[in-house]
Parts: sequence; structure tokens; C-alpha cells
Amino acid sequence: MQQTTTQSVATSQFLEDVLQGLLAKQKYLQSKYFYDAAGDKLFQQIMHCEDYYPTRCELDIFKNQSIALANFFKEKLGAFDVIELGAGDALKSSYLLRELLDNQSEFTYMPIDISKNVIDLLESTLPKKLAGLRMKGLNGQYFEMLEEAYRRSSKPKVVLFLGSNLGNMLPEDARNFCTRLYAQLQPGDLLFIGLDLKKNPSTILKAYNDKDGYTRQFNLNLLKRMNRELEANFDLDQFEHYPSYDPISGACKSYLVSLADQEVRFGSADTTITFKANEVIFMEISQKYTVDEVRAFASGCGFKTLQEFFDRKGWFMDTVWQR
Repeated sequence: MQQTTTQSVATSQFLEDVLQGLLAKQKYLQSKYFYDAAGDKLFQQIMHCEDYYPTRCELDIFKNQSIALANFFKEKLGAFDVIELGAGDALKSSYLLRELLDNQSEFTYMPIDISKNVIDLLESTLPKKLAGLRMKGLNGQYFEMLEEAYRRSSKPKVVLFLGSNLGNMLPEDARNFCTRLYAQLQPGDLLFIGLDLKKNPSTILKAYNDKDGYTRQFNLNLLKRMNRELEANFDLDQFEHYPSYDPISGACKSYLVSLADQEVRFGSADTTITFKANEVIFMEISQKYTVDEVRAFASGCGFKTLQEFFDRKGWFMDTVWQR
């Protein structure tokens, strides 16, 4: 009964958020809803695409600098908790976790993810791969689960926010998010955050328009999910994926374009959404920054920059901010 109630509440929130976005003057959908089971799988395929560089660049940092990272965290905090927001498959963070185990750090790993599939998979696989790992997965929204982590443990925290997670927010939303994080963390806690850097515009655009079409499928999968869970009737053949990149602002955005005048009905809400030909739905942003912009961003949210790590190409950075 509890699981059914939880599912119904989640579906109700999903419907509310979708209708709010599609009834707005400029239609949009929230990117957090990309990640159902099919979306998780498609995103894993995107990360392994030849043109999708962010994962490989950040993985380069973790493969080659995890010893320095592990020693840095142990020296700064002693015993602590590692909290990962949006853990995914923990591919990158597992390098850090292994080094923390090797240098005999006293820590507990608490991955947070909105996808229950992700948390279940991590809890069943990571302890087998990393002998001695203490972990507790937390399934839910970031800030709610961060509060839960503090209820479970009073130890200092290292909060990992890797990949392009912060970049998936509009700059104003990202600032609000980090300001809220600052307020929720305790003095001395660390935020270890990954950010993609501005570079050749063609390199960036190709990363979000892969030749295998996984990014296209990833965007269209959200329409499939709405058909399945919200009794909608999107015709996927009537929508086209369109990516764009502005090298001045650093905003890389994805849209779905309606190819015809059409109506989409949501049976679960008895609501019909009208689309005009060539009207777009804003799906996702992947914001790119300069190093100076990242430093100014940190101080503007109240954080102190302690250390910065770069991949060998200098395309991506992980930075340590202190509360």
C-alpha cells in the first residue's frame, strides 16, 4: 500500500509539472523526468558516444588524480561522509571511493538519486566491487535526501555534484541551487563540483547531437514516458530533436520541434495541449563556463575555492568549494 501511495504521489507531481510546463507561454519540460529506466539506459549510451567528451574528461581527472583527492579530503575532514547528488552509475566516484578505502579513510558513502533503479543497482553492486565500503543509498530529491543524510550522521560532509549536473540548470537557477546548498551545509563542509568549460563551439555542439541518435532518443523518450504514465498521446514522429549552442553565453540547449499543427491529449488530466507547426519545447540546458566565471560563481554563493582539478585537455574542471 505504501509503495502504491508513493507511486501515485510521484505520478501526480509528474503530471502537475508537465502541464505547468506545456501550458506556459514558452513550452518547457523539466529534465529531471528524463530518467526513467529507459532514460537511464539511453544516458549511459550517450556517455559512451565518441563525440560526448564530458564524461571522459571528468573520468580522466578521477583516474589520474584520485590519490590526491582522497588525501586532500582525509586531511581536511578526518572522518566524514561522502554524499553524491545524482550518483548515476558512480563510474567516476568509484575511483575516489577506492582510494579512500586504500588510504584507510573513515567514511560512509551516501549516493542520492531521483531514480530508484539507480539506487537499487548501486546498493547491489558497489559493496561487491569495493570491499569494506560502508554505504546507504538515498532515493529522492536532492535537498530532502541531504536533510536525511544529516539526520543519519553528524560527521562533516563532502558533497559530490559531478558531471554536468550544475550545468543542466539555467545560470540563475544554478546560483539559487548553490546558495541553497550553502545554507544547508555546515561550516567546513566541502562541495566538490564538476563543470564543463567553454571550448571550440563545434566540439560542444557535436557532443549534444551524436551521430548515433542517442541524444535524440533520450529527448523523445520523455514523450514516451508521458504517453505511458500520464495517458498522453504524443506522436513521436511529429517531433524533431534540435540542439543549439551560443558560444558567448555558453548555453547549449536542446529542444523538441513540433513538425505540424497538432493536439496532444492527457487522459489522466482530461486536458489537451495545442502545438503549432515549428513550435518548440525547451528540454534541457548544458551551461558552459570559463574558469574565472566558476570562481566568481563560487564566491557569489558564499563558498571559498580551495582547489581545482583539470583533465589533460583542459576541457573540464572539478573544483573544491568550502562552506
